Amino acid sequence: MTLRFFSMADANVRWVVTGSIFLGGAAGGLGAFTFLQKRSLLGDTIAHSALPGIGLAFLITGRKDFLFLLIGAAMTGWLGAVLINTIIRHTRIKQDSALGIVLTFLFGLGIVILTYIQKSGAGAQAGLNKFLFGQAAAMGKDDVTILAVSGSIMLTLIFVLFNKFKIISFDPGFAKSIGLKVGWLQFLMTSLIVCSVVIGLQAVGVVLMAAMLITPSAAARQWTDRLSLLIVLASVFGILAGIMGAYISFLAPRFPTGPWMVVSISVIFGFSILFAPERGVISRIFRHRQNQRKTTLDHLLKALFKAGLNEKKWDTYYPVDQINKMWSFTKGQLRWGLARLKRRGVIEKSGDMYRLTDTGVKEGSRILRLHRLWEVYLSRFLELPDDHVHRDAEDMEHILTPEMEKKLLKLLGQPEVDPHNQEIPYLDREVTS
Repeated sequence: MTLRFFSMADANVRWVVTGSIFLGGAAGGLGAFTFLQKRSLLGDTIAHSALPGIGLAFLITGRKDFLFLLIGAAMTGWLGAVLINTIIRHTRIKQDSALGIVLTFLFGLGIVILTYIQKSGAGAQAGLNKFLFGQAAAMGKDDVTILAVSGSIMLTLIFVLFNKFKIISFDPGFAKSIGLKVGWLQFLMTSLIVCSVVIGLQAVGVVLMAAMLITPSAAARQWTDRLSLLIVLASVFGILAGIMGAYISFLAPRFPTGPWMVVSISVIFGFSILFAPERGVISRIFRHRQNQRKTTLDHLLKALFKAGLNEKKWDTYYPVDQINKMWSFTKGQLRWGLARLKRRGVIEKSGDMYRLTDTGVKEGSRILRLHRLWEVYLSRFLELPDDHVHRDAEDMEHILTPEMEKKLLKLLGQPEVDPHNQEIPYLDREVTS
């Protein structure tokens, strides 16, 4: 079955997969702009607003011609977008309320029209209700051609107008100041969103179409901060969802493709939320754990270094119990930290006692120096009381980079002591055993 699907030997499979790919790519790419403009529900509203247009197009033509149905859907979809803008501009109603009002009004009107058509006994009315949840399996060559042409045009316009769309999405005020026609560009972007919604109605339906606009962008946002890459990833995720939905529907013909496309993109979103390198939940937990471990190791090195700082002598071995009293370590942290530092070669062991190596002395000196330099900075430039600088310095000592240290030394003039009159150690003055 799998080989048969991916070989595209079945003509129906070819049409469904091709249509799903163009739909996923176009909707995912365009949805990135609505997502960034915090207008995610706009696609949902337009999708629901398209339903009365489908019914009206059928009543006028008397047949289920896909092109005429799309034109009708586009007209009422656009009407929905115009109504939203009109309500927001001329009333005190907020955007979310305007979206809800227009969505429910036009969707309700669409249900009324469909109900009237079904009860009228029109011979060609069967199947119109499939636009509620989509019926990708019913797509033929002509339908896919419309999808392919429309999707290609939309993706081309996104590529050509990318920079302008980017500016009006992030800073419309700046866009106006440099002479961009923000109103016209916003009109064009809304038109493209309407088109992307309309071409997806047969595959996904008015109820689920919003997911194909927003979810790919929400998933892509977890992986990147760059808009260009976000659009590419959103399109790729949309395409993958289209292929996965078609594949599952092929394996289980009783399950429609559209809902499975939505389920597939939701799975991609869930994976992104968990495992994306920067924003993923699992990744953040892992980084937090790594930071905790680094903090433990730094505190161990600093404690052992401070123990020998007064005498400038670090050849003394300290028992575990005494090291534990130098800082509030748990037994697990202490044993793990000592073992890790020993493997790194910064401490050495004799029996159940430990001391710093020459490398350990240098690392301990660096950590303590960063701590006390930051205390000086807080006291001198932020004018914090001397008894308020220690806690902040405890946090900063673990994240100050060598570049930041150089800037601090230049700014502070390489001070000798911290606000508590304690020596700030420097590598060139250290005495090792």
